[in-house]
Amino acid sequence: MEVPMALPDPSSLSPGLLGFLDDHFKTLPDLTSASSLAAKLRSDCCDSEGDLIDLKTKLSSLLSLWTSLSNDVSDLLDRIDSDLCFSPDGYEEVDFGRVERALCVELPLLAKEVRRVETVRSYVETALRLESLVGDLEDAAYSSLSQNMRATLSNASTPIDIGSKQENLLLAIKAMKNIEEVLVRITNCRPQWTHLLNAVDSRVDKTLCLLRPHAIMDHRTVLSSLGWPPQLSASNLENGKSSELPNPLVLMQGDKKEMYAQSFLTLCSLQHLQAQREARQEDLNFTDIKEPCKKTYIDCSLWATDELVSAISSSMDKHFSKWIDEPKFIFALVYKVTRDFVEGVDDVLQPLIDKARLVGRSAKEAWVSSMVKMLFKYLKTKCFSAFMDRYHNTGGDLDSTSSWLHLVDLIITFDKRMRAIIISGTPVMESSLLPGGISGTLSLLSMFCDLPDWLGIWSDIELKDAEEKLKSELDNERAWKIDLKQEHENFTVQDELYLLSSREDYRAPLIAETVFKIAWTMMERCQSLPNMCHQIQFIRSSTTKFLHTFFNTLHQCYYETEWVENFIDDNSLLRLSGAINAARYSESILHEWSEDIRFLEMKALEDDGIISGPLKDDSRVLRCFFADEIEVLLNLETDFVEEIVSSLLTEFDSLSSNYIQNKEQWIHHASLDSNISISSDLIEPLDMLRNRLRVLNASLNVKDFFDIWRCVAGGIDHFIFTSILSSDVVFSVQGAHQFTADMQALFQVFKSFCPRPGAFFPCLSDLLKLLTLTSREAKQLLELLSKNEEEMESQRRLGVHCVSSAQAEKVLKNLRFENQC
Repeated sequence: MEVPMALPDPSSLSPGLLGFLDDHFKTLPDLTSASSLAAKLRSDCCDSEGDLIDLKTKLSSLLSLWTSLSNDVSDLLDRIDSDLCFSPDGYEEVDFGRVERALCVELPLLAKEVRRVETVRSYVETALRLESLVGDLEDAAYSSLSQNMRATLSNASTPIDIGSKQENLLLAIKAMKNIEEVLVRITNCRPQWTHLLNAVDSRVDKTLCLLRPHAIMDHRTVLSSLGWPPQLSASNLENGKSSELPNPLVLMQGDKKEMYAQSFLTLCSLQHLQAQREARQEDLNFTDIKEPCKKTYIDCSLWATDELVSAISSSMDKHFSKWIDEPKFIFALVYKVTRDFVEGVDDVLQPLIDKARLVGRSAKEAWVSSMVKMLFKYLKTKCFSAFMDRYHNTGGDLDSTSSWLHLVDLIITFDKRMRAIIISGTPVMESSLLPGGISGTLSLLSMFCDLPDWLGIWSDIELKDAEEKLKSELDNERAWKIDLKQEHENFTVQDELYLLSSREDYRAPLIAETVFKIAWTMMERCQSLPNMCHQIQFIRSSTTKFLHTFFNTLHQCYYETEWVENFIDDNSLLRLSGAINAARYSESILHEWSEDIRFLEMKALEDDGIISGPLKDDSRVLRCFFADEIEVLLNLETDFVEEIVSSLLTEFDSLSSNYIQNKEQWIHHASLDSNISISSDLIEPLDMLRNRLRVLNASLNVKDFFDIWRCVAGGIDHFIFTSILSSDVVFSVQGAHQFTADMQALFQVFKSFCPRPGAFFPCLSDLLKLLTLTSREAKQLLELLSKNEEEMESQRRLGVHCVSSAQAEKVLKNLRFENQC
């Protein structure tokens, strides 16, 4: 009888073992599988023991390796010790020369050699890799070209042939893509391998020169099988009617649709790779930043859309040739075809563009760009060439210039209509488009950027046309008429000095507003130029020259002024006032234009030295685009204002000479009269001054009139005071009262322009204060002045601020009171 085996205490088992038993023996029937589980456990234990033996073997091997390395390090240290020698006293001496040579010479040479070997190895591997890829490209291209040649010889091209050609083209494109990836890595990491880059680019370019024409030929075959191009009829255009044209792209189905899609994707891939190669070779991004005026437009067309347009253009040429003298029909036909096909092209091609992963490409924009480019070539070679010959043969007569301007108007309108097609149905703001008229596409006016002579002729024609318009306006008397302010409008200058905004506020003649409307129209026309640098050149050659012509006309007003004995009459004052008002209004308009963001960018280009422009150091002129023109106007305004002031002062001096020279009139000792009248010799100059200022107040703008009457007041103040002082005039009490009455009458002339006119006659006001002192006050002040004791403080206490102590002393000494002999 077997003794049963004692079961272990469950509490003595580990948690892991208890969990293992619970997982395998959940129920009583599970005990039947105990033998098989035990066998499995024994097998796992044997495997684990084998793994342990392997680990021990590897550990032993690693220990042996470590020991070997340790011995090598020990030998190395022994060799280093052999370089050391010891002196008898135990001092260690080292062969530093040998150590220095090893560290500073031998090791760098060894490292350099290692790098050279690594570079050679990398170069050889890269060259072999490129040789293989270029070989694959040339094999695929050769297969495709061979198929084209066989198809040409057999004069047959079936859909099966096209499909087979597309497969070979795709193999060539894949090989070229792999080549470009390697070349990009070389350009970024090994730019010094120029010979390798040039050699590979040369072979790839030769292959592409053969591959692209055949790819385009295959695409044209596909288009022809679709029924493209559609039949065009321009008779409806000439009759003023328009009917939509059928679009074969929308009508294609089945295998033809699939075949066209494959051909389209192939061309897109080929073009995309070509663009990548050109960007790498020419570094276009850096070039654009360095020379912002070089590139005039961004060509957004695709080779596939170019082929669509190329097929249509052959049908259009026969219509264009009939309309060489009626270009409006040419533009109408191109616009009609573009508009009729744009929706179908967008619906069919945009999904294919997205499938080709051409980020940022638009089928609608590519279609419009191709159509514009087609018309661009025709206008450049046919229309403008004919107009150029006519312009030179006729010497720029009226008919040739009118035809030229009419054609430019048609181009500008056409560009705007093309832009409308692009943005139609697209949630994009028109302000985000480029200034070239079409967003990122070729503008028809870019032909003037490519041909500077044509741009010069265009600007000359615009200038002549504007000058003719100006000439016709100058002959109109109403153009120079200004709105005179009524006399009952007794306003103060300070109230309206800073409220000038419109032409009426400046009282400028109508001719000034007409001139700037013409100038703005000229600048608006050049906005369609796709490059800002050429816009600047156009404005400088036409608009600014036209403005200077008008400024010269304003300046001519001075030479046409009628002088009567060196004095300006009222009619001449009106003429000069109109010229000053026009100049002031023109200045405000130019300042307003210069604050526009477009002209700020233009000025920045000039300041950067990209193109030449005016640079003024005068602090009166801000650094702005129209700085030169503003400077001319400022000088003109200053000259005219100075002439008016000088004329008024000269005339006042002449008329008041008897009054100033009659010194006896202020010495007499007659009794004081409470009703003192104005001196008879002063009535005429005051009357002249009042009449002239009334005319100027009615005709001149507020700011300049304010400057003129203040200058006149200051000039008269200085003239009378210095005349009295230099003549040693002696004033009696009666004479002082007479002089005071006369000066108050003078102040009254300026009363309507400011509430306290005496403030603008500081010297005369101080003189009157001295003349009205009592005998006691005059004596006390004179004693202080003669002793130099607090003289300035004494003068200020009396309200005398502008007259110096010496001048005040001289006046006081010439005062004669009643008790004086």
